[in-house]
Amino acid sequence: MRVNRARVVDTAVPAQPTGLVLVLHGGAARAGAARVSPAQLSVLRMVPVAARVARAGRDRLVVQRLLNSSRGWDAGHTPVDDVRWALDRAEERFGELPVCLVGHSLGGRAAILAAEHPSVRSVVALAPWVYPQEGRLDLAGRRVLLVHGDADRVASPAASAAVARDLARTADVAYVTVTGGKHAMLGRHSVFDGLAAEWASATLSGRPPDTTDGPTDDEGPGIVARALAGERWITV
Repeated sequence: MRVNRARVVDTAVPAQPTGLVLVLHGGAARAGAARVSPAQLSVLRMVPVAARVARAGRDRLVVQRLLNSSRGWDAGHTPVDDVRWALDRAEERFGELPVCLVGHSLGGRAAILAAEHPSVRSVVALAPWVYPQEGRLDLAGRRVLLVHGDADRVASPAASAAVARDLARTADVAYVTVTGGKHAMLGRHSVFDGLAAEWASATLSGRPPDTTDGPTDDEGPGIVARALAGERWITV
């Protein structure tokens, strides 16, 4: 019997990295723990996200995409297990680096649930598919950004908002509602991609976000700058 194994794909590997971003794909469940294909839409959807993160990292951040051991969410071996495996391999390869997890859909769920790993400093959950009670975690010291479109009919914005409220009991949390945003993040992809990139870069570098590359709004300051300044509920 063939055993599926998780794989890591490098997007950016600078010579002297100061942080690492692990990008996590989503994907609906498939019978029989089907193997993840690099060509499946849920995987391809994260390629431009990873590229945007790498650009924002400005040769400081390792950026990797994780291909899970199987599609969907197998209770016996979940994507959270794959994230932990990837983080352990990254530490062996690069040494101890602060990590940001960036995930979409079920990848957003995995990012939140794996954030207790000691190397994780920040999380971006894009249109996360979560249960409302899954925010009852102790993520003290982490910075968490949830981004959800109000037109998402696949993953519930109400559920992710409930998770955000619970996470805020221990972590620094911001929640961005993307007006008209759908689950695939296609219609307003620059907002989703830009928020992920700027949050990862700013939280790992400790520097203010670069508003020339990240998304801004009509009120002036960039969205990420507002969130890092303490604004918790933002609509764009």
